[in-house]
Amino acid sequence: MRRAFTSLVGAVIEAWQELRVHRTRVLLSLIGVAVAVCSLTTVVALGGIVQQANQELSERQSGRPASLFVSAYSNQGTAIDSATMDATWAETLARYDITYGSRVMQTAQAVPFTTGVVDVQTQAVDQPYGEMHRVRLTEGQWFTDEDAAGLAPSLIVNQIFWERLGSPELRTHPTVELGAQGGRPGTTAVIVGVYPVGSYETEPAMFMLADQLSAMTAARPSAVVQDPYGGGGSTRYEMWVPPAISDQLMEVVKRDFSSALATPGGGTGGIQVDVYRQDYAQYGDDPFLVTKLVVGGIAVLVLLLGALGLVNIALVTVKQRVREIGIRRSFGATAGRVFFAVMMESVVATIAAGAVGVIAAVLLVQNPWTKDLIGQGLVSDFPPFPAEAALLGLVAATAVGALAGLLPALVAVRVKVIDAIRY
Repeated sequence: MRRAFTSLVGAVIEAWQELRVHRTRVLLSLIGVAVAVCSLTTVVALGGIVQQANQELSERQSGRPASLFVSAYSNQGTAIDSATMDATWAETLARYDITYGSRVMQTAQAVPFTTGVVDVQTQAVDQPYGEMHRVRLTEGQWFTDEDAAGLAPSLIVNQIFWERLGSPELRTHPTVELGAQGGRPGTTAVIVGVYPVGSYETEPAMFMLADQLSAMTAARPSAVVQDPYGGGGSTRYEMWVPPAISDQLMEVVKRDFSSALATPGGGTGGIQVDVYRQDYAQYGDDPFLVTKLVVGGIAVLVLLLGALGLVNIALVTVKQRVREIGIRRSFGATAGRVFFAVMMESVVATIAAGAVGVIAAVLLVQNPWTKDLIGQGLVSDFPPFPAEAALLGLVAATAVGALAGLLPALVAVRVKVIDAIRY
């Protein structure tokens, strides 16, 4: 074991010395390897950022894995008691120790702008909703406990809403009147945050807290334009739970709600309770598999191109060293020694080039400008540079070195002493 280790160390040192002697040749041959490894590592790392962007976009739309949605409706025209729904929801969160849960109500509220009164689409939610759906804000902050306890309703408006107000500074606590009609003042609400809009959005919209909407509706029913379905059936209840227990929770939550909404006689009264998932992970298959395959294919192609260039240069180099190899054979170097020495030159060189390529990839990917360009504002939690990408780069460099050194080493072994002297 010690002898093998000593031989390996000696071969590495010898290879490094040869590389220093032929530094010009080495530099030219390894530029392509360094670029290939840098490209491979960069592509893999950027693929991780793209996947993170797609994942966060899915989570903003349908929630994080596993997001359970609870809704109830009547197919016989029976009214659903919203108070019972809310009470059952609160009991469910407490009973199963669920931290992240939110009610979601879609309404519209009359808001006066300089151009006239507009019925603004409104989502009434609970505080955990922001974390559950990765809501991004460009100004201000998400609802806090202080906002929930405030006397005036708090609003988080979209960029269009904010710009129609003249983009006021949030530190000045800008306000709007909700439900102002016919010259009568509405309910004063305070804007605490602004969120960006997509390219397809052209109208103002906003978030507000569900409890504050309920209180405002009770005090001023005319201030709110209710969802067309009306009643408790217009409220959706969401919870974010560990995926491992999601299936079990779906059954027990449906049972609890069905029991709470049952009529005194034990019937359902035509009320149907649905508990389902909509997050991207519900199907079990990897939704980003295509992205990974495309990224992997590009990376392999880049690496193969770099390997082919190195093999060509290495073959030319060995033919130029025929005389040197023949002299070493004449002094007693075995075929195995020559083979191993020539191969180790390529391996040591490509490992060094691979390290340079990985460092360049880290600097490139972790650059703030690159993050802004690739993320396009869609990524809030940028993943760190993946260790597997750096490891892959070094392994790929070693493999390329072994491959590039194999053919030249075989050529070197076949060199005869007498032919080398005549060369």
